[in-house]
Amino acid sequence: MRIGWRHVVGILLVSAAAGIYITAPKTPSLKDYSALTGDAGRGALVFTASGCASCHMAAEAEGEAQLVLSGRQKFPSDFGTFVAPNISPDPTFGIGGWTTAAFAVAVRDGVSPEGEHYFPAMPYTAYSRMTDQDLVDLKVYMDTLPASDEPSQAHEVSFPFNIRRSIGGWKFLFMRDDWVINGDLTPEQTRGRYIVEALAHCGECHTPRNLLGGLERDMWLSGAPNPADTGKVPNITPAGLKWRAAEVVEYLTTGFTPEFDSVGGYMGHVVENMSKLPKSDREAVAAYLQLLPPRP
Repeated sequence: MRIGWRHVVGILLVSAAAGIYITAPKTPSLKDYSALTGDAGRGALVFTASGCASCHMAAEAEGEAQLVLSGRQKFPSDFGTFVAPNISPDPTFGIGGWTTAAFAVAVRDGVSPEGEHYFPAMPYTAYSRMTDQDLVDLKVYMDTLPASDEPSQAHEVSFPFNIRRSIGGWKFLFMRDDWVINGDLTPEQTRGRYIVEALAHCGECHTPRNLLGGLERDMWLSGAPNPADTGKVPNITPAGLKWRAAEVVEYLTTGFTPEFDSVGGYMGHVVENMSKLPKSDREAVAAYLQLLPPRP
């Protein structure tokens, strides 16, 4: 069968229309969160478990300065260097003017109030599983933090990876809000899954990625190259992490391994955050890790 030029043009037009639709920023109808009452105390725990300060505080900040979310930390990757923005309550340079609905869309859908895709350096692929209540609590808590008038810096990402519209195609291929681990989980394991797969976004570092940066979910938490340094982010499935549950809890509390080695690098921030959570949450994380399929 011979294909004429009209057919070719038609195919190209349909393909272009499909591409425009797929890559367009998609947000759900803005929810009304007024029925939910936010609690800053609960929000502080969500904030800590999610590691917000670890990325958005100034580099080398210590003590109370870690709560000034002025941004500017740099995170190298295979696609360029991403720079954390100011997410303090400043109404001009931060997110102080955002509604709870706009905040929720940014965190869970990766779309800015201006309708642009955020780069997936922000782990919204994990945060997409966050509950409405946790988002409301988180927003209430973050509004209590110190404001910073430091302007956000541009990402150091070159063509073609700097095309924001193309992120819509990436989301279409790789963004999912279902759980990786399913089955008949206990309440403790379910809580651990929520912390690991959603709040603490452990898969973002501990799971290998394909050439386009999508997580290889069939190798969940089996280790990955370290984008910021030489070496490898370790396998924390039972095939690689052979610690007892109590030893996992101890590590997440003190930073010491069963071999009396101490935590280092970026994982130091993770342990610092985990140590501030209730012990039951650390126990839940350990219970979740031990039910994972062993991955070599």
